[in-house]
Amino acid sequence: KYLTPYGAFSRKIYFMQRRHRFLSRMEKHINKFRGWLPRKPMKFDSETLPDLEQNESFTAPFSRSRIHHFIIHNKETFFNNATRSRIIHHILQRVKYEEGKNKMGLNRLLNNNSYEAAFPLHEGSYHSKNSIRTHGAENHRHLLYECWAWWGVWYKYQPLELIRRYFGEKIGLYFAWLGWYTGMLFPAALVGLCVFLYGVFTLDDCQVSKEICQSTEIIMCPICDQYCPYLRLSDSCIYAKVTHFFDNGATVFFAVFMAVWATVFLEFWKRRRAVLAYDWDLIDWEEEEDEIRPQFEAKYSNKERTNPISGKPEPYQAFTEKYSRLLVSASGIFFMILVVIAAVFGIVIYRVITVSTFAAFGWALIRNNSQVATTGTAVCINFCVIMLLNVLYEKVALLLTNLEQPRTESEWENSFTFKMFLFQFVNLNSSTFYIAFFLGRFTGRPGAYLRLINRWKLEECHPSGCLIDLCLQMGIIMVLKQTWNNVMELGYPLIQNWWTRRRLKREHSHIAKSSFPQWERDYNLQPMNAYGLFDEYFEMILQFGFTTIFVAAFPLAPLLALLNNIIEIRLDAYKFVTQWRRPLPSQAKDIGIWYGILEGIGILSVITNAFVIAVTSDFIPRLVYAYKYGPCAGQGRAGEGCMMGYVNASLSVFRVSDFETRSQPRTNGSEMFEEAVKYCRLYRDYREPPDSAEPYSYTLQFWHVLAARLAFIIVFEHMVFAIKTLIAYLIPDLPKDLRDRMRREKYLIQETMYEAELERLQKEKNEKKRKKDKTHHKEWP
Repeated sequence: KYLTPYGAFSRKIYFMQRRHRFLSRMEKHINKFRGWLPRKPMKFDSETLPDLEQNESFTAPFSRSRIHHFIIHNKETFFNNATRSRIIHHILQRVKYEEGKNKMGLNRLLNNNSYEAAFPLHEGSYHSKNSIRTHGAENHRHLLYECWAWWGVWYKYQPLELIRRYFGEKIGLYFAWLGWYTGMLFPAALVGLCVFLYGVFTLDDCQVSKEICQSTEIIMCPICDQYCPYLRLSDSCIYAKVTHFFDNGATVFFAVFMAVWATVFLEFWKRRRAVLAYDWDLIDWEEEEDEIRPQFEAKYSNKERTNPISGKPEPYQAFTEKYSRLLVSASGIFFMILVVIAAVFGIVIYRVITVSTFAAFGWALIRNNSQVATTGTAVCINFCVIMLLNVLYEKVALLLTNLEQPRTESEWENSFTFKMFLFQFVNLNSSTFYIAFFLGRFTGRPGAYLRLINRWKLEECHPSGCLIDLCLQMGIIMVLKQTWNNVMELGYPLIQNWWTRRRLKREHSHIAKSSFPQWERDYNLQPMNAYGLFDEYFEMILQFGFTTIFVAAFPLAPLLALLNNIIEIRLDAYKFVTQWRRPLPSQAKDIGIWYGILEGIGILSVITNAFVIAVTSDFIPRLVYAYKYGPCAGQGRAGEGCMMGYVNASLSVFRVSDFETRSQPRTNGSEMFEEAVKYCRLYRDYREPPDSAEPYSYTLQFWHVLAARLAFIIVFEHMVFAIKTLIAYLIPDLPKDLRDRMRREKYLIQETMYEAELERLQKEKNEKKRKKDKTHHKEWP
């Protein structure tokens, strides 16, 4: 009922589909071109590594009554290692160790500390004195190390069939997904790099950055109270150029591309998963019925009701108690989200305080770059806060999940996963959302600033815009987090195992390490994470969010993710093969709840990128100026020549005498501009001049830009969602050739079973006839 191993049934018979003449010719030309290239450098040589050959047999659920139908060359190797481990664990889970209703199963003995640990053994050492190419692999662990976990094969494809045979389908699916995600990052990284290089190569032609660099006579208002001096607009020349690297004409295209890419990635993963499920005999596999958690059983053992499926009494949680616990858990989640918002609020206060401090700093380098110094230190502090809160969130998520008392292990795992993702996602991205959509948006204007607790003036954007702050935030957080995760993933088990070896060497100095039995050597390794593959998936899902959600502001995110994942695959492989005890193999049809989270991130990425382009970048204000207010207004075209005068048109004029007393700069600017400053300019603000009938009120251009931004968000989202829906509809979840193979296999298996049954019946009939004839022959006088 619970465990159905599959066995080789009969040889596969393939058939060629009909091909059009044009496709055949194209295939010939492609094969001829491939002959000039290296011979598949990323694939393994099946002759050198024969264990990587695919099983060329149909499979069917194994049954003793039909054992004569299966191809059995060796009973010891008929089931692979992962299946044998699952069968043994299945038996151990159901063996009674004492008389009593619930006195059975290995898990109970582990929970009451009768045993310290239980795990499948590795097949031996992963090292060998002899080369695998001359002497072959000593065992599958050695083979996995040489062709997968060794850093020298980082460019090779993963041997998924061997991973599945050794670690089971669930871990095999994780590495298949990780490899597929990494492969799909190649086009995204290439296009993102091209967008960045386009910004680099078109920098000299950018009219906006030219005007900023040449505006030596335009005086900008101070960005903070008292200590910040007046600045020339040309002082932000470098930041304007850097901003153009990320915010250029190709940014909108890249945002659409990444939204489509996310959909294509998920849709083609469905197809890839279907192929793997077919090859690994998971098409008809159904998840085992989850056993009730011991904690749930102990809590509600006095309340029972009949299970409508099994007809047996089982512990029962009342409706009112269940939802009261869920309500308390939801309140805890809400409170922890408020803690994150409070942490972001603290970072905001730090930014508004330190910008004045850095502006009055004695070191000229920091004083002249006070805003960048503020952003850089704030991001580093934010990263430290994120890492500290991560430790707290894990404990809170565990506490709230146990408080809910989920009935089964799968319910517990899904609840814990959702909480951890929600906490970590909000923790990691809250400050990024603040910089993208709130920084510099609600500061007011000189003479009427909006203040925090009626004391601190809210932070303004740099004269070159807010996008540079968002790029800095994305780059630092992404690089630091990925580096930290990789160091901790490999460093922690390495240090722990080194310390264990050192202790054993002191205690058993007279015994060679190789003489230890395999179970003791494996016991001294580190156990797999308590939550299974949760940490591995979680790290990649958060990275996927960084790669897609704010990719319009940081086109290099896919490239950084690709470089990290190339390392991540081999790092995880090395960890599984050499540093961890062998985990219990288990089956799975897909990546589970993570697929739904990926779809949610894909939808959120469309919305956030639309807002980043419309609100954070200067794409819309430039477009409005080019078509409505620039030299080409009314001509229906927009080029770099149409942007002449854009910078001056986007700067409002402010009279210095209208400053608030607490905002008045300590110097009047005479030491820099030879005379006292009377007027300064506001960047990215469309207001009437101080001498107009309604001074400092919004101009008509402001409302045109606002309307264009809202229109762009609506059009962009509807267009991208329509493209995503169309692509999802056009790409079937099951490849046509796989569907045909499944139908033909089903037909051939039925035919083979029918013929085998006829042959068996015929043999039985002939045997009976022979015995009958023999009996008659003996009775003949």
